[in-house]
Amino acid sequence: MATTNQPERLRVTLKGSMHGRVKGHRECVRGLGLRRMHQTVEVEDTPSVRGMIAKVSYLLRVEEA
Repeated sequence: MATTNQPERLRVTLKGSMHGRVKGHRECVRGLGLRRMHQTVEVEDTPSVRGMIAKVSYLLRVEEA
Protein backbone atom coordinates (compact mmCIF):
# COMPACT_ATOMS: atom_id res chain seq x y z
CA MET A 1 0.00 0.00 0.00
CA ALA A 2 1.61 3.25 -1.14
CA THR A 3 1.11 6.45 0.82
CA THR A 4 1.79 9.82 -0.74
CA ASN A 5 2.28 11.61 2.60
CA GLN A 6 5.73 10.16 3.26
CA PRO A 7 8.63 12.44 2.28
CA GLU A 8 10.91 11.29 -0.50
CA ARG A 9 14.17 9.72 0.66
CA LEU A 10 17.65 9.64 -0.87
CA ARG A 11 20.30 6.99 -0.23
CA VAL A 12 23.71 8.68 0.02
CA THR A 13 27.03 6.79 0.09
CA LEU A 14 30.43 8.35 0.83
CA LYS A 15 32.78 7.17 -1.93
CA GLY A 16 35.82 9.42 -1.37
CA SER A 17 38.09 10.05 1.59
CA MET A 18 37.62 13.12 3.77
CA HIS A 19 41.37 13.41 4.36
CA GLY A 20 42.69 16.78 3.21
CA ARG A 21 39.32 18.22 2.15
CA VAL A 22 38.16 21.79 2.68
CA LYS A 23 36.57 22.34 6.10
CA GLY A 24 33.20 23.32 4.59
CA HIS A 25 33.10 20.12 2.55
CA ARG A 26 33.88 18.01 5.61
CA GLU A 27 31.08 19.75 7.50
CA CYS A 28 28.58 19.04 4.70
CA VAL A 29 29.46 15.36 4.72
CA ARG A 30 29.07 15.22 8.52
CA GLY A 31 25.79 17.14 8.21
CA LEU A 32 24.49 14.39 5.95
CA GLY A 33 25.28 11.89 8.72
CA LEU A 34 28.28 10.24 7.03
CA ARG A 35 31.32 9.35 9.11
CA ARG A 36 33.43 6.88 7.12
CA MET A 37 34.02 5.74 3.57
CA HIS A 38 31.46 3.39 2.01
CA GLN A 39 28.91 4.23 4.70
CA THR A 40 25.35 4.66 3.40
CA VAL A 41 22.61 6.74 5.01
CA GLU A 42 19.06 7.65 4.01
CA VAL A 43 18.14 11.33 4.19
CA GLU A 44 15.00 13.30 3.37
CA ASP A 45 14.88 14.93 -0.04
CA THR A 46 14.76 18.62 0.93
CA PRO A 47 16.32 21.69 -0.71
CA SER A 48 18.87 22.07 2.10
CA VAL A 49 19.98 18.44 1.79
CA ARG A 50 20.15 18.80 -2.01
CA GLY A 51 22.44 21.82 -1.51
CA MET A 52 24.80 19.85 0.74
CA ILE A 53 24.84 16.99 -1.77
CA ALA A 54 25.59 19.39 -4.63
CA LYS A 55 28.49 20.93 -2.72
CA VAL A 56 30.27 17.59 -2.21
CA SER A 57 28.86 15.62 -5.15
CA TYR A 58 32.37 14.53 -6.17
CA LEU A 59 32.58 12.49 -2.94
CA LEU A 60 29.12 10.90 -3.00
CA ARG A 61 26.94 8.38 -4.78
CA VAL A 62 23.24 9.29 -4.59
CA GLU A 63 20.28 6.99 -5.30
CA GLU A 64 16.55 7.25 -4.71
CA ALA A 65 15.49 5.13 -1.75
